[in-house]
Amino acid sequence: MIATILLQAPAGGSSQFGMLIPMVLIIVVFYFFMIRPQVKKQKDQKKYVEELKKGDKVVTTAGIHGRIIDSNETTFLVEVDNGKIRFDKSAISLDASKALNTPPVAAKS
Repeated sequence: MIATILLQAPAGGSSQFGMLIPMVLIIVVFYFFMIRPQVKKQKDQKKYVEELKKGDKVVTTAGIHGRIIDSNETTFLVEVDNGKIRFDKSAISLDASKALNTPPVAAKS
């Protein structure tokens, strides 16, 4: 009877290693699907804002459309229909501004 009980006991080392593999896979999947794309998007946003210059059309994260008339270290002076507004550089929306500045593609018939 004692031999039967001893044979049924799981080996200590293999069960710990078996639990480690799924945890590592979860972390790797989380990195590639969540963290890496977010870091890439932040880099693209920073690069886009650094490349903006006087005369470029922009859209802010609040949805305000305008044209850059002046910039300094941290802000842009944006001309809108009724005047001028100073915005922080982080308030410029990358996706909306790029869509505004790219010419529409003509549909082929």
